Amino acid sequence: MREENRVLYDRLTADLRSLGRVAVAFSSGVDSTLLLKAAVDALGSSVLAVTARSRSFPERENLEAAAFCRGNGVEQVVVEVDQLSIEGFRDNPPDRCYICKKQLFTAMMEAAAARGFHVIAEGSNMDDLSDYRPGLKAIAELGVRSPLRDAGLTKAQIREISRDLGLPTWKKQSFACLATRFVYGEHITDEKLDRVDKAEQLLMDLGFHQLRVRIHGEDGKLARIEVMPEEFEKLLRLREEISRRYREFGFVYTAMDLSGYRTGSMNSGIDLA
Repeated sequence: MREENRVLYDRLTADLRSLGRVAVAFSSGVDSTLLLKAAVDALGSSVLAVTARSRSFPERENLEAAAFCRGNGVEQVVVEVDQLSIEGFRDNPPDRCYICKKQLFTAMMEAAAARGFHVIAEGSNMDDLSDYRPGLKAIAELGVRSPLRDAGLTKAQIREISRDLGLPTWKKQSFACLATRFVYGEHITDEKLDRVDKAEQLLMDLGFHQLRVRIHGEDGKLARIEVMPEEFEKLLRLREEISRRYREFGFVYTAMDLSGYRTGSMNSGIDLA
């Protein structure tokens, strides 16, 4: 491990050690996996993984989270959350992430506290400060800790340290809740969530790495595919198969975004003033 990353990781584990007992909000993503690994290194068995199962997270993520906890001897509790029943969530306002995270973390904190864990940590990092992230406000209001961010870790450093520690997630694609695929103001439904989930799973099955499928129109009939520019040629080569399968999923139109994959692309059309 590079000296700079070793210093950062030592800072992270020292911070976690000072907390005594920690529940980690664990999704099996790149960030939360490193956070959970660091918590175990710092605190041993005084760690609880809390995973929220909801409609906007594919089942593959839940299965990976459970497998990681089993393989590393980490106690895990799964909290079922019906996001579509959260007041305001379906309407998909610009602060949807705040509304959702407030309920999500409240439920996880209650589950952790019932098991004697009164400190909960989550995996946001320094890069999250550069985009519109209303969920961070909910996290701050609830007193949830963000050790990766406190240690000054960027996404690139998290991946490097994860690789050096032998974590399988070091090159895993970045993932966010499927609700982030919707245009603000266009309603979120079970049917459209399922459509997006299937659309992204197909691209992963075809070997695409970092991707998003954005859904447009109140009827959710238009899919806008974002992949890395180096995979444009592959996407065009497979366009007929993808278009055919997307029609089976319920999309009428399939578009390729010429700007390629980028985080927060749905935030570009809103006024953050």
